[in-house]
Amino acid sequence: MKMTAKNLLDDLYARSLSVTNSAKALDAKSDAELLNRHDPRAWNALECFEHLNRYSDFYLPEIRKRMEASSCEASELFKEGWLGGKFARSLMPREPEQLNKMKTFKAMNPTVNVADRDIIRRFLADQKELLQLLEIARQKDLNKIRTSISISKVIRLRLGDTLRVVIYHNQRHLQQATRASITDS
Repeated sequence: MKMTAKNLLDDLYARSLSVTNSAKALDAKSDAELLNRHDPRAWNALECFEHLNRYSDFYLPEIRKRMEASSCEASELFKEGWLGGKFARSLMPREPEQLNKMKTFKAMNPTVNVADRDIIRRFLADQKELLQLLEIARQKDLNKIRTSISISKVIRLRLGDTLRVVIYHNQRHLQQATRASITDS
């Protein structure tokens, strides 16, 4: 995939705003709705948020650090990397029946049995930071800046791919949290 950096960042910004709005809507739900499980093995809405918070703990500082360390001028075009493109496409939000299930690493697998709205507020603060990072990224080369990934410091993705991975992952789990919060009453 090849596209202008501006179009990519505009798309990712719009997706992040949508995620933020969905998170705010979920924050207005009852404790019972946030802790609802349709299946004993499925996450409740708060677990979806906590999972995303754990990933943000890695990716937001990593993205910021790599952008601050770069003196590369902004790129006009973005061309996805082979691995980054594959990874991003695998996380793209889809209809529930089309989702490819993925195993979560143990450290990223949350258990939340008590209604703690600070989990959602922390996610919203991370979203605000992510939107700021997307604005900073407009002045950076999305192809040349490389970021480590959470599962390996050795594997590095292009900044544009990393931003896609993080934002598609957020969308995917916000959809999951929304589905989980629907009670059968």
